[in-house]
Amino acid sequence: MKFTIAQLDYHIGNFTGNRDKILKAIGKAKSEGSDLIIFSELCISGYPPLDLLDRADFVEKCLQTVQEIADQCKGITAIVGSPTFNRKKEGKKLYNSALALSEGRVTFTANKGLLPTYDIFDEYRYFEPEKKFQVFNFKELRIAITICEDLWDEQPFDNKFEKSRLYTISPMEELSKLHPDFVINISASPFSSTKVEAKKNIFITKAKKYGLPVISVNQTGANTELIFDGASIIIKGDGKIFSLLPYFEETVETYVLEDIISGRIIHTGPDPEDGSVELIKKALVTGIRDYFTKTGFKKAVIGLSGGIDSAVCTCLATEALGSGNVKALMMPSRYSSAHSVTDSVELAGNLGISYDIISIEKPFSAFEDVLAPAFDGKKKDITEENIQARIRAVMLMAYANKFGYILLNTSNKSEAAVGYGTLYGDMAGGLSIIGDVYKTEVYKLANYINRNKKIIPENILLKPPSAELRPNQLDADSLPDYRILDCILHQYIDLQRPVDEIEVDGFDSSVVEKVRNLINSNEYKRYQTPPILRVSSKAFGDGWKMPLVAKY
Repeated sequence: MKFTIAQLDYHIGNFTGNRDKILKAIGKAKSEGSDLIIFSELCISGYPPLDLLDRADFVEKCLQTVQEIADQCKGITAIVGSPTFNRKKEGKKLYNSALALSEGRVTFTANKGLLPTYDIFDEYRYFEPEKKFQVFNFKELRIAITICEDLWDEQPFDNKFEKSRLYTISPMEELSKLHPDFVINISASPFSSTKVEAKKNIFITKAKKYGLPVISVNQTGANTELIFDGASIIIKGDGKIFSLLPYFEETVETYVLEDIISGRIIHTGPDPEDGSVELIKKALVTGIRDYFTKTGFKKAVIGLSGGIDSAVCTCLATEALGSGNVKALMMPSRYSSAHSVTDSVELAGNLGISYDIISIEKPFSAFEDVLAPAFDGKKKDITEENIQARIRAVMLMAYANKFGYILLNTSNKSEAAVGYGTLYGDMAGGLSIIGDVYKTEVYKLANYINRNKKIIPENILLKPPSAELRPNQLDADSLPDYRILDCILHQYIDLQRPVDEIEVDGFDSSVVEKVRNLINSNEYKRYQTPPILRVSSKAFGDGWKMPLVAKY
């Protein structure tokens, strides 16, 4: 038996586009003699559809699209993911379903049982969990069809609290009692640079536990802040990887089931490690490209300061959108070093992007003059620094409005965590590119970008980080060294370790306490930031829901 994996990039609510993409893959599979083609979780609607699921007309459109695809499934069976109505009188109105389509109709339905409610997920808000499970009988084979967590049922959690959570039912345990020949898992699992190995090991562990081949199909592409890595995987019954599809690429591949069972052929694939800077870069480029493609925008404007953050963001944006679609604006002040402009100009030349240089001296002086009577007798402080940042934001937004650009935000995760940024200033933008990338990781990205040739000028890589908002200003004046800061932030934010456990690792208690207080006291800023491309297991945004007025 031949089967096909369709690892595709879907657009939420774009039923025509999703349908046509699915039908094209079905056509390819049929031309290769495939009997079965497998798509990912909620591929019909796009994932995650969120509160669009509350609209009956949206779900009806999903089911209409399912039927249009079923009508074209002649001589082949397709497994697709779609919301379906719960016709029972009790429970939520919908199921998260996997549907087998053949000869114009739905021939089998499997509903998701384990609905994630952690981090960015809240599927129980919309779906009723399934409690009864059946295998799909297909060509004298018994197939266990599972949806994402239904196969996993054990999460690679980072902290003790989450590890203590127990599921009341294991769909795979129930299905195993029905003696399936192999397992299909359709998923929409977002990328996390720290969970690459853990995710892969889930499928390996399950295949070995049940002694069954596992075929897992994940979507790729990005929807707003969520980036899906693809990396669909086939595991033999002994736990060995048969095939691993590319990361962040649409791929349609056909296989012979008997090859997997016999192990006669092994397909090679990528095998990156946790924290791979290559994968982080690919994820961010994918996130930028899909955000623009799916919102209908084509061009971006970015403030190029001569610092490492804006340099990396400009490189990523240029790769994602093309050099003709990125505009850089350099806005020196009286405090900017000469290198800030010359380094930025050199970078723009290396990337082939257009730029303008506009000094903020005149508007800044005007603000000082206008505010002088009100500020009489007051020393200059962070107020004047913030005015400069907000002038730059006004200029960038003016360009965005005048030319139809999206302003890309260049703040990193370290700055966002401790509030080292100006609200309505350098925190402005339509999309935050590196808001889930710590400062030390930004340097790794920069070095990776320069791996083959010098794109980012060496001076940008070497000079001490500075906002250049006052004479001789350095980030180190206000913050711990980024190597120390990022280590504390990772443990407190990503691993959710308590302060006393972080102190055990040798950090000065006063530094840890200061960082914790900065994180907690700047939640109001993060509450108003642009959508942040998510590349870790704990990003600011939907996966970080903290009260603004808490004292903890």
